[in-house]
Formats: sequence, C-alpha cells, structure tokens
Amino acid sequence: MQLMPIRLSPGADLRHALEDAVQAQSADSAFVVAGIGSLTQARLRFAGEPTDTAVAGPLEILSLSGCLTPTGAHLHMAVSDASGRVYGGHVSGENVVRTTAEILLALLPDWSLAREPDAITGFSELVVRPRA
Repeated sequence: MQLMPIRLSPGADLRHALEDAVQAQSADSAFVVAGIGSLTQARLRFAGEPTDTAVAGPLEILSLSGCLTPTGAHLHMAVSDASGRVYGGHVSGENVVRTTAEILLALLPDWSLAREPDAITGFSELVVRPRA
C-alpha cells in the first residue's frame, strides 16, 4: 500500500478529481482514508433514496471515505452547513471544492478492485482480486 496525500483546489469536482488522481498513478484502485475541506455545494444520495439531493453551501467536509475503482467510485461523505446541520450519504457528481479539499489516498498496486452486480443485494458491490 502506498499513501498519497493530495490537495484539490477551488472549483475542482471532488469525485472526478479523485478518480483522475488514481488513474494518473500506476495503481488503478485506491481507498480514500480521510478527507476534509470545504465545498460550494454538494450532491449526495441519502440512504435508501433512488436519486441524489443537492445540498446548498457553503459546506464543510467533516469526513470522506470510500474506494475508487476502474469500474466506479463508492464514496461516502458527511458535510455541515453554516448552521451546523449535518448531511451524509453517497457522493455524486457536482461536489465543487470551495477553498480546499485535503485527502489521503491509499493506493493498492497489488490489488484490483471492481464493482460488479451482486444478485443478493441488487447493487454493484466491491469485488477484491490480487493484481496479476
């Protein structure tokens, strides 16, 4: 496992920037170990909901974790608004960095992570394989 700290600049789309950062490395799979920062807006899919919800900013990222694979990202995030209300869920697109996002990635050069359909859950779930 190789740790890679990164900083995303204002205007970056959080999810897409993380996917791009991993693709630029020799590893195609990674876990997001930790993340903090701020967003101008967020799009989260709350538990059990079929679509995502826009959360107006400014927002603070309280926590960010998940995995990044060539077949899709699975990220969860908790954010708070200016009144201290906390929202959390699956990270969708359009989570725009306001001032900074400071993230620690764990690159997995010896492993290949994928998301594949699971007959039991009905969702694409994580599949872990040693990298050839």
